[in-house]
Amino acid sequence: MIKLTAPQIKTALADVRDWTKKGTTIARVFKFKDFVAAIKFVNAVARLAEKAWHHPDIDIRWNKVTIALTTHDAGGLTAKDFELARKFDRIA
Repeated sequence: MIKLTAPQIKTALADVRDWTKKGTTIARVFKFKDFVAAIKFVNAVARLAEKAWHHPDIDIRWNKVTIALTTHDAGGLTAKDFELARKFDRIA
């Protein structure tokens, strides 16, 4: 994957409005009604990530799940990160 330029990242962020850029990652906090719902979401995220062969950083705090995406092999953000962000948004 090719690392995106700053203007490309800015454009891509417009499609994933709840995500914010933090250094070389994009991140979002998802909030659920309880721990069980949060874990169901994490399991769905894991299936999508494994299928895409792209593994996010996941932090679980009771009913909140923070996902951070970056493409380590490319040294920053790629189209793959934004594709997964959109998929995660759809299942939340």
